[in-house]
Amino acid sequence: MFKKLNLIILIFILFASKSFANFDVKAKTAIIQDYHSGEILFEKEADLSIYPASMTKIMTSIIAFDLIKSGDLSMDEKFIISEKAWRLSTAGYSSMFIMVGDEVSVENLLKGIIIASGNDACIALAEGIAGTEEEFSILMTAKAKELGMDNTNFSNSSGINHPDNNSTVRDIMIMSRYLIKEHPEFYKMFAEKEFTWDRTGGDPITQGNRNPLLYKNLGADGIKTGYLAVEKYSLASSIERNGRRLIAVGSGFNSKNARSKESTKMLTYGLTNFDLVKITESNKPFQKIDVWLGKEDTVDVYTQEDIYKTIKKAKKKLLKVSVNYDGPIEAPINKDQKVATLKVVYDQELVGEYDLLALKEIKKVNFFSRLLKSLNYLIWGDV
Repeated sequence: MFKKLNLIILIFILFASKSFANFDVKAKTAIIQDYHSGEILFEKEADLSIYPASMTKIMTSIIAFDLIKSGDLSMDEKFIISEKAWRLSTAGYSSMFIMVGDEVSVENLLKGIIIASGNDACIALAEGIAGTEEEFSILMTAKAKELGMDNTNFSNSSGINHPDNNSTVRDIMIMSRYLIKEHPEFYKMFAEKEFTWDRTGGDPITQGNRNPLLYKNLGADGIKTGYLAVEKYSLASSIERNGRRLIAVGSGFNSKNARSKESTKMLTYGLTNFDLVKITESNKPFQKIDVWLGKEDTVDVYTQEDIYKTIKKAKKKLLKVSVNYDGPIEAPINKDQKVATLKVVYDQELVGEYDLLALKEIKKVNFFSRLLKSLNYLIWGDV
């Protein structure tokens, strides 16, 4: 017996929207991703090799965050500043302005990296964690490979000039999504607009966050700027609005103004030309399916992950969600047993297929109850 339940979600866009078929970004390479669905909304030479410049510092922060999360590092742990780190604490470099012999907490170093973009703070953190910056770079590259950043190699912790420190905007997008997903509390530091360092031997120094989008009325809350003469200007940015989050990464902007303007344009494009549809919430009841010879006649099913789909507004198409199973499902049914399949079709194309699992155990009824149910079925066709 085959039974197919169709749950149809009709997405009709009520407002006309002009076509963005010719949308472009004035950058050498760029990408936009819908964070929740993971879908790419726009890309331009997204796998072109670039020098990530200070966007490298996203990974430097991730290494520390991972260690803190695992209990192998704490925010109040202090590292002694080496001469190598101090040498970058000078005018002309992005610096936190730490001094040789200072004992600086991990929290202050992270804020110096994230907010002030301090190259000196990067070296200090790297040396404190791994002994040398070279060893720390190995950790960074290993983490990149773990995340699927297949076109990335890190050779230092700051992103300053090095021919072997390279990545792509797609890989930086992957890294940024990991940061936001796995470390939401630490990610809040990327939205802080200034950091004051009570430095040794001088007045406190207050520096503003270099991310220009934080100062616009957009809702942007990260992530990291970059600049190298050979690469020009770059920015990994993110915005959250009305339950949606977008990540945009661009490199090769010609000026600071272009970086700000074009990054704003990318985020605005994603917000205004696409809708996000939440289909299921992980580990929550999604649909009841029929059970045969069970102590209960139905069982709730769920998915192990949140399922989102991004719909392009201009197409005004149809999203269909169907629950498919051979049923009713005969008891006994174990908790977490796969009992059905969820299929997602958009514009007549299968865009997702997911396992549906039983939310609870359903035991089989006793012999006499089974006999009665069987007789009912034979006489009335009623399960």
